[in-house]
Amino acid sequence: MDAQTPEAEELSLPQAFLILATNDIDGEPELPAYLLRIAVAGAILAELDLLGAIELQGKNVRATGTEPQTHLQHELEIIRHKSRPHSPERWVSMLEGRAEVQRVYESLASRGIVDKVSDKHLGVFKIVRYPEKDHAPEAALLKRIEAALSDGQAEPASGPSAADPDPAQTAHAETDPGTRALIALLHAAGLLEKLFPAAHQNRIQDLTGDHWPSRAVQDELRELRAAAEPPI
Repeated sequence: MDAQTPEAEELSLPQAFLILATNDIDGEPELPAYLLRIAVAGAILAELDLLGAIELQGKNVRATGTEPQTHLQHELEIIRHKSRPHSPERWVSMLEGRAEVQRVYESLASRGIVDKVSDKHLGVFKIVRYPEKDHAPEAALLKRIEAALSDGQAEPASGPSAADPDPAQTAHAETDPGTRALIALLHAAGLLEKLFPAAHQNRIQDLTGDHWPSRAVQDELRELRAAAEPPI
């Protein structure tokens, strides 16, 4: 990887999520379109929360007044200038859309991580795909997630102590917030278990249980599925 290639930690959560949710070869999403849109909306909230630009106050999301440098300025302004606060689930519903997904894909293309390929289906319908161009950022993401899910996090860097700590608690403490948030989003979208089928559910729950943007994704998906079920 050359000096110009972005490191995984420099990616926003929506960018990292889309990299992992997109087929490297054909550039097609690995998730249904509706699920991808909802998960990206949750990732937008998660990134703004991670930057300190928004926070959960009671049952509603509110802007904090922090002015971070982010490619999600457009989305932050929407939240900041809304006349009244909304719940996380409501914001997922309001932010999810094809335009948001495209905006994140375009940001990845502008950084040389993916290519932008335009095709026409049946010679009429334009289809845009984003196959991988630089694998280094995705490889770094996968390595970080694997380390967070692994029991190898149990021993502190300074060496074993007289009373060995609980592995789950140590992993919870040592895994950085960005990686924990990404794991939570992947889990909410049902993608984590596909990428890491051997991951232990106890470890996943320890790392993701209190992440409110991912809970909002799960709540929105639950409502959609309930609405789609035929009445008894």
